[in-house]
Amino acid sequence: MLLSLTVVLVSIGTAGGWVLYQNSYDLREQRVTIPGSAQPLNGVLALPEEGTAPFGLVVFVHGDGPVDATHDTFYRPIWESLARAGYASLSWDKPGVAGAPGDWLNQTMADRTTETLDAIAWARTRAEIDPARIGLWGASQAGWVLPAVAARDPGLQFMIAVSPAVNWLQQGRYHTIATLTVEHAGPARIDAAIADSERTRRLLREGATFEQARAAGAVTSDMTPQRWRFIQQNYTADASTDLAAVRIPVLLVLADYDINVDVADTEARYRQLLPADLLRIEHYRNATHSLVRKDIEDSTVKTVFFAIAAPRSLFATGFLDDQCRFVQDVDRAR
Repeated sequence: MLLSLTVVLVSIGTAGGWVLYQNSYDLREQRVTIPGSAQPLNGVLALPEEGTAPFGLVVFVHGDGPVDATHDTFYRPIWESLARAGYASLSWDKPGVAGAPGDWLNQTMADRTTETLDAIAWARTRAEIDPARIGLWGASQAGWVLPAVAARDPGLQFMIAVSPAVNWLQQGRYHTIATLTVEHAGPARIDAAIADSERTRRLLREGATFEQARAAGAVTSDMTPQRWRFIQQNYTADASTDLAAVRIPVLLVLADYDINVDVADTEARYRQLLPADLLRIEHYRNATHSLVRKDIEDSTVKTVFFAIAAPRSLFATGFLDDQCRFVQDVDRAR
């Protein structure tokens, strides 16, 4: 009995040590306050554990939703991969998240662009950062922010776009159909959903209030007045013009099981609008919109286990290494 208890305790201790090891990163994080045009930004500057400053910097731009600076620690394996290439990472709590001032649901994509430009300007004043080696990283909704920032700041060195869309309305339509297809919905249900979507678009064009949209049956039960206003302010977003003005190396990261973004359309538009010698595209077969392995995301148990016990393994094979390699290649080409 005593031996069995000892074995159990040793096993628990070993497991706890493994979890601590897996959630320790070769980073030196510091909380920072970034002056902003609208309000200060509460941020995290993650510096490489090794190496000598000044470091290059990757500025992170979030996707949709109430995201904090670390994305609930989801960013840390990515920051670590970039640190291996000699790059720090800068991210911040969205306005209204984790006690930050403001409200992200009041922001337009133009507001988010200005916010990012403010953060870059601040970073260029920091002794730890090499102002000549600053690039962008962004996912999903950031697809409308990254090209706008890159088009307006000629000093940036690169852009990493993860699962971005180009046109808001096209992306929304694709997401609706793809979600229903995964649910094995029949043609009648898909046609009805498309008709609902068209009615919602008409109400948006007409400037309908949330109450009017709700009365027309055009909002879902989880829609709030704040979210309706956010959509009204942003539903016409299209990155085409800004993408055509980008003249820095771009890594386009696409997942084969993305039901949020039409990756075929995104790839075609990026190929059409960017010079071929500046564009690198990486596809990940067993990956979802978030670049998490599909076999993990499909299982709640697996998701929780890997998030706690092996967070680096959440991501599609090669995803972390490829980003490190990309920024190293940009440095070599300078």
